[in-house]
Amino acid sequence: MATKEAFDAAAEAIKAVRETSQEEMLELYALFKQANVGDVNTTRPGMLDFKGKAKWDAWKTKEGMSKEDAMTKYVALVGELKAKYGK
Repeated sequence: MATKEAFDAAAEAIKAVRETSQEEMLELYALFKQANVGDVNTTRPGMLDFKGKAKWDAWKTKEGMSKEDAMTKYVALVGELKAKYGK
């Protein structure tokens, strides 16, 4: 179980990693939002907001996940990406 301090450190550390794929960024976004907000609490963006829809859809996949689990998965994913991209 990741602590809030570990989560905050991971959120700061990922800023140095510049080579992530779009799928990895969406996964990070979804876990970050789930950890901080919880389940999706907004309506899905309109049909011309492709970026907004992708982010909303990614977050929606985490529905029902506890904030603590999202923090733990986020910290683990940041560790994997740092190892993968050498940061």
